[in-house]
Amino acid sequence: MNVVTVPGFLLRRLYVKGSLHNRPDGWGFRLKNNLGSGYARGMLPLTIDGAEVPLENSFFTTDGAERPASFAEVDEKHTFGLQMGKAVLISVAGERLGAGAHTIGMGMVVPGLGKLRYDFSDMPADADDRK
Repeated sequence: MNVVTVPGFLLRRLYVKGSLHNRPDGWGFRLKNNLGSGYARGMLPLTIDGAEVPLENSFFTTDGAERPASFAEVDEKHTFGLQMGKAVLISVAGERLGAGAHTIGMGMVVPGLGKLRYDFSDMPADADDRK
């Protein structure tokens, strides 16, 4: 069986540069698929500066509908879709981000490819200086 690997530099292209932002109840960012339509049947926990974010605190919004990113909510019947050219908002409930650059790690389970992980760094435009 051949194992296909997708280089991190390609996956980083999913992140919409400059979209990292604070929300009233945490933080978020946008993904936009310019690589080719696909879907994930499982999400891996996000990380922020190396610290894992519990899946139950992570959500994704497409077409105005917010869904939890937990494995209980993303499975073979209820996939996390990344349609070509479509944006997805990823949001995290918890502390807001402080000023400066942050490294976000993301991963998903993609049929035929397995676990894909990548990270990106950016600074939130509306950083919370109280941290």
